[in-house]
Amino acid sequence: MATTVIRNGRVIDPLNEIDTVTDIVLANSKVQRIGKVSDPDAQGEHVTVIDASGCLVTPGLIDIHVHLREPGEEDKETIATGAAAAVNGGFTSVCCMPNTKPALDDEGRIEMVYRQAARANLANVYPVGAVTRGRAGKELAEIGLMSEAGAVAFSDDGVAVASSAVCAKAMAYIAMTGKVFMQHCEDPELGGGVMNAGTLATRLGLSGWPRVAEELIIQRDILLNISGGAKCRYHVQHISSGGSVEMVRRARHDLFGQAHVTAEASPHHLLLTEESCATYDTNFKMNPPLRNRRDIEAILEAIRDGVITVLATDHAPHTQEEKELEFAAAPFGIIGLESALPLYARALVESGVIDWPHMIGMMTIHSAKLVNLDKTKGHLTVGADADVTIIDPNENWTLDAHAFASKSRNCPFHGWQVTGRALATVVGGDVKMCRDEGRIREPQMNADERR
Repeated sequence: MATTVIRNGRVIDPLNEIDTVTDIVLANSKVQRIGKVSDPDAQGEHVTVIDASGCLVTPGLIDIHVHLREPGEEDKETIATGAAAAVNGGFTSVCCMPNTKPALDDEGRIEMVYRQAARANLANVYPVGAVTRGRAGKELAEIGLMSEAGAVAFSDDGVAVASSAVCAKAMAYIAMTGKVFMQHCEDPELGGGVMNAGTLATRLGLSGWPRVAEELIIQRDILLNISGGAKCRYHVQHISSGGSVEMVRRARHDLFGQAHVTAEASPHHLLLTEESCATYDTNFKMNPPLRNRRDIEAILEAIRDGVITVLATDHAPHTQEEKELEFAAAPFGIIGLESALPLYARALVESGVIDWPHMIGMMTIHSAKLVNLDKTKGHLTVGADADVTIIDPNENWTLDAHAFASKSRNCPFHGWQVTGRALATVVGGDVKMCRDEGRIREPQMNADERR
């Protein structure tokens, strides 16, 4: 039985309230035990030893919001290249959005994602099913069949479910599956601008996208969920507005406590403001758009006090040719899987907003619970899946989009000096990425095995 012993790392497992320097033993694709190992070779044959001295050893990081573009736009990203980007960034599991061409709106396409991920044999990839057919917002997709096929959540991400009647019906059906409804919160009649609405957009001659476009959908959905009695688990994607934060806060803690609301924050909405758009660099064109410092402060406060519980990249690859179009015509979005960890560390840990255990919790157990993976993922309980991320919190390095495993290069953080990096990514007990091979001692093969 193949065994991996990770030694001398600072093990952080928020679910089990572990934060101590110790060892972890992984065997048969599961966590076998946590505790000091005096003699790794005594664990049996085929023992791989990883020296994690000076590093954090955490449950495998989970990103519940990525775009992998397959099927239909494989020139931007594929499930295989997206999975490679994931492990390169320290993520052992990702959930891919359904805004592919065609959309992931039936059980056959859900099953296709799992087949392609198995072929890649890198990160775990879990599909999110579309709420409506073709993400057109008119007719519900086969939610029940997709749930049975393995869809871990439902979303029309890229657009909101704009019709109140369709949204209410979707909430009722999704609630029956026990899965979460992830909403891209944008009123289509008010949204659609290319940057944050305000004086800067006017000065640049660009169409504005006001905060209220996001806030109206959130408020509507909270009321729909309560009044309809569906008790659907409702998740706000890539929150960008301070007003939205206050709505989520009230929904979680005050009169609207029945709304079952969660929310996520993305790296770019923690570090960048609308001022970045002043140069017309399309790598700063986001959906929802970059806002201002007051919005960032509201999001940071919501992370500090537990209103926002999940960190998610919204990894959105595009070709260089598309991003070289003029600002108004270029597509929204940036890649994020390989840059996220140090950017979160800069925005949250280095700034003193939260500490490493809190941040790791937002990238592991809270993410796992949201998409019902928490029985076996997001923690290091004995018997859990052997998905582990080893992080060097002190490594200083330069973000280089040209060295990323992703097919695309649309990264506004290219050239940034950052601190903190995934040193190794272990999925199902297998080391999928390690930047320092000197830290790994592979098992010695006997003569029969060499033949």
